[in-house]
Amino acid sequence: MKNIGNIIKTLQNIMRKDQGVSGDAQRIEQLGWFITLKIIDDKDKELELLNDKYKSSIPKKLQWRNWAADSEGMTGDELKDFIEQKLFPGLKNLDVSTGNKRTLIIREIFEGTNNYMKNGTIIRQVLNQLNQIDFNISEDRHLFGDIYETILRDLQSAGNYGEFYTPRAITEFMTEIINPRLGEKVLDPACGTGGFLTSAIENIRRQDVKGVDDLKLLESTIHGMEFKPLPFMLSVTNLILHDIEVPNVDYTDSLNREYTSIGAKDRVDVILANPPFGASVTDGAETNFPQNYRTTESADLFLVLMIRYLKDGGRAAIVLPDGSLTGDGVKQRIRQHFLESCNLHTIVRLPNSVFQPYASVATNLLFFIKGEPTKDIWYWEHKLPEGVKSYSKTKPIQKSEFENLKKWWKKRKGSEQAWKVSVKTLSGNGFNLDVKNPHTPEEERRYSSKELVSMLHDSFRKSDVLLEELKNSLAEGNK
Repeated sequence: MKNIGNIIKTLQNIMRKDQGVSGDAQRIEQLGWFITLKIIDDKDKELELLNDKYKSSIPKKLQWRNWAADSEGMTGDELKDFIEQKLFPGLKNLDVSTGNKRTLIIREIFEGTNNYMKNGTIIRQVLNQLNQIDFNISEDRHLFGDIYETILRDLQSAGNYGEFYTPRAITEFMTEIINPRLGEKVLDPACGTGGFLTSAIENIRRQDVKGVDDLKLLESTIHGMEFKPLPFMLSVTNLILHDIEVPNVDYTDSLNREYTSIGAKDRVDVILANPPFGASVTDGAETNFPQNYRTTESADLFLVLMIRYLKDGGRAAIVLPDGSLTGDGVKQRIRQHFLESCNLHTIVRLPNSVFQPYASVATNLLFFIKGEPTKDIWYWEHKLPEGVKSYSKTKPIQKSEFENLKKWWKKRKGSEQAWKVSVKTLSGNGFNLDVKNPHTPEEERRYSSKELVSMLHDSFRKSDVLLEELKNSLAEGNK
């Protein structure tokens, strides 16, 4: 049996010899477009067998089978020149006037993608390695799915791309709790490399998909948006790997849409998302939103956007940083709108290190239903496993760690890890959602920024009193 892991390792080692590729991000982008074209061609072959009338979106001379598949085929400068002068220009200028979505996606991928490799002989070696994988053989495809996860994880340490990868344990747990079903519209408006979308696809397929018609319905109800070229390409490829013939992923910045233009036909049943946080939005994007909610903090705008996209009765699970749970002004108004229009029934507080090395901020999983106001919020504090000081790239969070939370979910009661807060209490405190665990010993508590400021004021006040006393006693002594 071929070892796909070894094939990918060999590929990456071969690519390191090419002077044109520097760093992990470029290597992943290069490998990404190779894999994308190979997967599309394998899928095209399958579709041609099933349907005599099927026609590939890619012109014949640019199809993988006609320039890459022959191990004795083009190589050296001839291959490099073909890629740079024919393949890329041809794919970037595909005719999209017919409205074929698959053609549009391929064109969008190549509009934002580069060929970094400069040595045609090394490119040929890479192609020959890739040709050992057949994406139409389910065993190859499943094995490659795991490798693909590894490639996506590598993005975490590749410069600033970590924001696009949510640990698999978290995407799977959130998806299982929300449990999207066949026929429900599922949206991730910041889909990165497609982790939540593929998790939803697997969840629905496992329970509901019985035949071709079900698969078609599933394909039409899974929708993502991503505006950075590399994750966009990887999410499309990820969905094709999961048997989605025409991935419904828009190459767009979802914050750039006029808030009021999102109407009934755009509303969805389920949102699963980890929107970018700590980032500023693109220039002027905040002006798409009502005056009351304008901010340049991306996580806060995404929260407003997701509330808008959900239909009444729709449910969501999202990742938000501590910074979105607290703060006054616009942040407070957004939280108030959130709590008045949605039932935020559960907040799972995660340790700081879940998203390392990309971000060490404290994050939370928020579960809510739109259409009814919040009365009480249950909090659950997720603890690090015994003996583990923090998560890392080599020791990520594991799905098994959520077992206790899953048991508690159906029969909730207070414990050292769980506590309930009424919205009345919150309204008197600026709707601050950063509520510490009342059962945690004082020195271990995560204080909210409001509490820290208040403690600082107290400390200054006490210092002033002590200084005054000291001055008075010195003055007394000098008499």
